[in-house]
Amino acid sequence: MNWVLLVVALSLPISAAAAISPGDDRTGYDQRTYQTASRAIEAETSSALDLAQRMRKPPLGLPKLETPIPTSAQIDLGRRLFFDRRLSFNGTLSCGMCHIPEQGFTQQEQRTPVGFEGKSVRRNAPSLYNAAYRTSLFHDGRETSLELQILSPLLAANEMANVSIGHLLARLASMPDYAVAFEAAFDRPLGVETLGAALAAYQRGLLSGNSPFDRWHFASDANALTTDAQRGFAVFQRVGCINCHTVNADHALFSDGLFHDTGIGYGATMQRAETVTHLQLAPGTFVELAQPQHVPLPGDLGRYEVTREPSDRWKYATPSLRNIALTAPYMHDGSLPTLHAVLDHYAQGGVPHDGLDPLIRVVPMTPIERADLIAFLNSLTGDDVAALAADARSITIGDHIGWSKSDQDCGSALGRECRE
Repeated sequence: MNWVLLVVALSLPISAAAAISPGDDRTGYDQRTYQTASRAIEAETSSALDLAQRMRKPPLGLPKLETPIPTSAQIDLGRRLFFDRRLSFNGTLSCGMCHIPEQGFTQQEQRTPVGFEGKSVRRNAPSLYNAAYRTSLFHDGRETSLELQILSPLLAANEMANVSIGHLLARLASMPDYAVAFEAAFDRPLGVETLGAALAAYQRGLLSGNSPFDRWHFASDANALTTDAQRGFAVFQRVGCINCHTVNADHALFSDGLFHDTGIGYGATMQRAETVTHLQLAPGTFVELAQPQHVPLPGDLGRYEVTREPSDRWKYATPSLRNIALTAPYMHDGSLPTLHAVLDHYAQGGVPHDGLDPLIRVVPMTPIERADLIAFLNSLTGDDVAALAADARSITIGDHIGWSKSDQDCGSALGRECRE
């Protein structure tokens, strides 16, 4: 288990404003004075939404979906699968543990997730809000559909770590609840296509819009947006943020769908290592190291790893800014903990080097302009984020019921021989 990298991943603060619903938002979890206010998951509000209807009529500010609308049965099946830990090799990890509903369908406490048996994951978990509109997925754009996207984390050795899709399908097919559910939802049995389709059906339903900005900009509600946020939108346009985080005449995805080198990847490559002086074992619990440890940073060349084009080195997909206040930490590696840190990065012109995107330049801003821009970014939070979190908690999370004895042995942390 790579404990040092795990601690590095857990060493960033979280904003109190990021909390979506009551409970412990982990404010100050990286401080020794932290006191937990956790509540049992059963205490969270749960109420199912009609996600199919939301896809037929997306919230204000979002465009019409061009893909076929899945059935409610397919969505419900995908929701169950998304939160079922039995989809991981040893039954400990689900999709929803890296894409946490109450944390903006990403992770706020870690800049990169921790996967199978404590292994570090190289990149930040992208938020899944409005993933239905993305034509390329992952930070490097290596997949083109939600149906195919799921195969990567299911098989990755440092994520859900299944030995093969066939092995996973056989295990799921042996569970009577899923065998019946796939037949009912798709009129055909569980298979790689129906597994991908079910998980995609739920993720496509995670549409979030009708933010204060949407009501002001697209519905002409003059009272929907505060004066400082309105000024912030003007700053957003003036300094060039809108060039990559685009706004159309009748909708806004706040992403151009392209890939850019902002200097973050290059800077990490040049840094090569971080110095760690203490280990965080749990929120508020630390162990001081006798000597500082220099931890190598994992190599990451971004889009180049997909295309092998030298000009694509350190380019990453433009994320949407919708619900940006809920999805810290930021950038592909989670290296910027707050929106203020993001503004600092861009205001100073990124990290200068030969491949830096020409749109990145030094942008002087006054303290008032920065505050106004932050107010605008905060206004992009949809009015439906709490409802989407409650919808996610409307199903029973899977456990080991239905596993055969051999599956339990093979799925245990000690069953390593099953992987060989």
